[in-house]
Amino acid sequence: MPKIIPYQHKLVALAKALRSKMTYGEIALWREIKGKKLGYKFSKQIPIDSYIVDFYCKELKLAIEVDGGIHFTEEQEKYDHQRQKKLESLGVKLIRFSDDDIKNNLDTVLDELKNKIEILNNDDN
Repeated sequence: MPKIIPYQHKLVALAKALRSKMTYGEIALWREIKGKKLGYKFSKQIPIDSYIVDFYCKELKLAIEVDGGIHFTEEQEKYDHQRQKKLESLGVKLIRFSDDDIKNNLDTVLDELKNKIEILNNDDN
């Protein structure tokens, strides 16, 4: 696994633009994870390889994706699967939540995220 994860520099401007166009689910989740509220620093809209992930914790190598309605089409699911395989090949762990789950079950989403962080902590020890 590479120590420094590569990214395409051309994505930096797009990532910056996306930070000001977050979905409701992304905003709600960001409020709960920013400022090391879960014990780790997360950043939003981060380029990794040829992709931009919604949230990323460098220390854990954990990416969080918030999936809206478009992610549930067959074509998008195939793309997401390929994308996930590529990210995992770079050592990035990925967890996905639907926009609806964040809107309707934020506490459950946060519990799931905390459990993932705990598992990653135990893997490192």
